[in-house]
Amino acid sequence: MVINEAMASKFWPNADPVGQAILIGAGLGPDFEEGSAEVVGVVGNVREGGFGIGLPPVMYQLYSQIPDEAIRMMDQLVPAGVIVRTRPGIAPTSVSQAVQEALLVGDTPLPATRVRTMEQVSLNSTARQNFNLLLLGVFAAIALLLAAVGIYGVMSYTVEQRTHEVGIRTALGASRSDVLKLIVGQGFKLALIGVGMGIVGALMLARFVSSLLYGVRPSDPATFLAVSLLLAGVALLASYIPARRATKVDPMVALRYE
Repeated sequence: MVINEAMASKFWPNADPVGQAILIGAGLGPDFEEGSAEVVGVVGNVREGGFGIGLPPVMYQLYSQIPDEAIRMMDQLVPAGVIVRTRPGIAPTSVSQAVQEALLVGDTPLPATRVRTMEQVSLNSTARQNFNLLLLGVFAAIALLLAAVGIYGVMSYTVEQRTHEVGIRTALGASRSDVLKLIVGQGFKLALIGVGMGIVGALMLARFVSSLLYGVRPSDPATFLAVSLLLAGVALLASYIPARRATKVDPMVALRYE
């Protein structure tokens, strides 16, 4: 027989499983006892139950090695499945009709009730996770938009409150670039503090969404860096617009501002 990596690591964690013997069906009666089988190879793990389920130990046998009584019992519990591999460049759907007709030929016809491509199987296994991630993405986009609007509103109000100060600075010789750097710098500093607090909170809560992630760690550095740069860019843009408007204030008007 051939076993998967999960079975090899569970029963032979510190040894080579190839050449080892496994006793199958012992104590189940003569109709189910197969005797011992030698492990001849180890293959990679396959997530047959979906991405959200762990990797169970699995062994693969030739169909002819399994006793007839065991095959009949398995057919009653789990419908038999047939996997057909097409050659490169041939669409799987183009041979489905021929496969169904071939299964109906012979003394024991096997009608195919559910024909799917491997792509469809993969999409179906992650449909729930994809929907949950879509909802999270929509809510994250809304949160980002609200954050940008909030930063813009706060900065606009702050600039309006400091119109008199901006006029005095301009009258004393401050250039437009100086005023722009002052306002944007203060807004960006607050944004960095907020991003830092958000990263700490995200690291603490990341374990709650770990079941939705595959191939990406909950604390993936690249993801956190990309999100931080995005939020910082939004905050910078939201601070720049009112700051640029402040640089256009006439000093005489600003000094008379109440």
